[in-house]
Amino acid sequence: MSLPHAILTALVEKPSSGLELTRRFDRSIGYFWSATHQQIYRELGKLETEGLIRELPGRQPVRGQKKSYEVLPAGREELARWTAAPQDPRPLRDTMLLRLRAAAVVGTAGVEDDLRRHLDLHERQLAEYREIEERDFPPGRDGAEDRLRHLVLRAGIDLETFWTGWLRHALAEFAELPGDGAGAQNR
Repeated sequence: MSLPHAILTALVEKPSSGLELTRRFDRSIGYFWSATHQQIYRELGKLETEGLIRELPGRQPVRGQKKSYEVLPAGREELARWTAAPQDPRPLRDTMLLRLRAAAVVGTAGVEDDLRRHLDLHERQLAEYREIEERDFPPGRDGAEDRLRHLVLRAGIDLETFWTGWLRHALAEFAELPGDGAGAQNR
């Protein structure tokens, strides 16, 4: 149920059209909660039907004109309720970790190359997050909204730092494996 709440959050920050929301997801929210253009439009319809958002008033419908939405008091209340509700952490589900577990029994062919590819991707994402931090959070920006947004960005930086460190460690382990690694084909 988090996509509707991500949309409500974005609309509380700034009333927007579906296209503008899609672009904002691509530039910020999408780093930690992704959604396709179609998912966003589908959720906008549901949120409007539920009375949580409405099309901005005062606009005459014109073919091809973008509808812009704003959050209604009921939507703000729902967002506040959801924000305050306790939630358990989600268990980690990562395909690479599962593939490594499988490689232990069937062999490591192809895995090391993919670990290197993952390392490159995580290094690039980390660099992008650090650029955003430098650009958007200079010293002195310490209002409550800025601090909380920076906290979200810090989570991304810390996660990418973890993954780059872990992937370097995994590649070092691969360098020390005998033959082609572990697995049933070596038995």
